[in-house]
Amino acid sequence: MANKKADPRIVVAAVAIQAVIAALTLRDLAQRPADAVRGPKWVWRIFGTANTAGSAAYWLFGRKR
Repeated sequence: MANKKADPRIVVAAVAIQAVIAALTLRDLAQRPADAVRGPKWVWRIFGTANTAGSAAYWLFGRKR
């Protein structure tokens, strides 16, 4: 198997996208009342900023409509 290094541009882009998604998640959590969120807001703050899957889970399941 060949040893391939990750392209730094892809890594930077992925980190930037994650940072934007995390910021949007935190902004939504700050503006949304606690009774409009499924579960404790502090849990969603942790999982929503840990990785992209956590943010996606918040947007799909954590918000009450």
